[in-house]
Amino acid sequence: MDNKRVVVTGLGIISPNSGIGKDSFSEAIFNGISGIKPISLFDTSAFKVHTAAEIQDFRAQEILGPQGLRVLDRSARLLCSATLLALQDAGVEIKEDNSRNIGLVAGNTLGSLKSICDFDKVAIKDGPQYVNPSLFPNTVINAQVSHACIRLNIKGFNATISTGFSASLDAINYALNFIKLGRKNIILAGGVEELCMETFLGFHKIGLLAGLKKGSVELSCPFDKRRNGIILGEGSCVLMLEDLESALERNAHIYAEIKGYGTCFEAYHPGQHNSSAAGLKEAMQSALKKAKIKPQEIDYICSGANSTVNLDAMEAKCIKEVFADSFNSLQVSSLKSMIGESFSASGALQVAAAVLAIERQMIPPTINYEEKDESCDLSYVTQARACRVNNAMVNAFGLGSGNSSLIISKFFN
Repeated sequence: MDNKRVVVTGLGIISPNSGIGKDSFSEAIFNGISGIKPISLFDTSAFKVHTAAEIQDFRAQEILGPQGLRVLDRSARLLCSATLLALQDAGVEIKEDNSRNIGLVAGNTLGSLKSICDFDKVAIKDGPQYVNPSLFPNTVINAQVSHACIRLNIKGFNATISTGFSASLDAINYALNFIKLGRKNIILAGGVEELCMETFLGFHKIGLLAGLKKGSVELSCPFDKRRNGIILGEGSCVLMLEDLESALERNAHIYAEIKGYGTCFEAYHPGQHNSSAAGLKEAMQSALKKAKIKPQEIDYICSGANSTVNLDAMEAKCIKEVFADSFNSLQVSSLKSMIGESFSASGALQVAAAVLAIERQMIPPTINYEEKDESCDLSYVTQARACRVNNAMVNAFGLGSGNSSLIISKFFN
């Protein structure tokens, strides 16, 4: 199982700082372009917070065509679009003779929340007998992946991973294992989350949004002393993962190789993270061990830091402990300074950024970093930097005890 190599051969990306496609995403992240802006999807006038990393001017019909969109909610449209973009980027056309050899797995935790609420509003207001039955399928958590598979004729399998902040990294590992076991040669893997009033209210009520505290600012500034909470985001990112033999046989463009994955669920608290950071540390060490890579061989860490006080400090602490002899030379940046916290989609977007860092031999910056915090004492990339990137680590973690880490490497045949 471990001898089978898995490579990335396609990227499908829809993000708040770049809109549609891999190329625009690449230009945006390396130029430090922020996708954080005033919310237009719903009215925030009654609240203290008014900004998010929202994908504006998203028109699914321009990617998917006009047919059948009426039954798809925003999450499903985002995932269907990103999946099709990944297929196109990889040069794979799904036909009847190969449809059963391709699968799709995606991280999605909050993606059905708006559909559930819309369905329930009618039931509560007018009575259960008046609900539109066509809306009901979107209320189940696997709806988005199922819609994408039906629309694109993916028959190999579909799976939804709902593990919160680490969901799309966990989805990539699910695909990785499927390929290594020889069950499928090609699997699309990623994540999706949509921005909606219901998600906004949830994070607002529990006090996690930046700008809620008196005197604080609405700003995503990971590792910066001014950080005070997350800026919500949305997006979808799907990567095509492929058995190396299959990729070489069809002369595919190989972006990078997936080398190792580690995870640890601490079983600590549903709304908090263990300040000891033992879980994230174990996930990072496990990923290194699985990849058979020494800490000093990691060139870049695409951080999961999302501008919360404790979690950013926790990751910095873990990095210093895991990379004890080499952390001073590590290049670290957080994509969430530009795209906010998109929960289950964040990890996949980070992986895409790390893949592009390897492709371009350049590291995207952490924007908005101005005031040093002694609890986050690492070397942060604040402007795009050209340098060697042979091995990159991606971290995903958050409230609720989940921690995952993935290692991606430059492909050498």
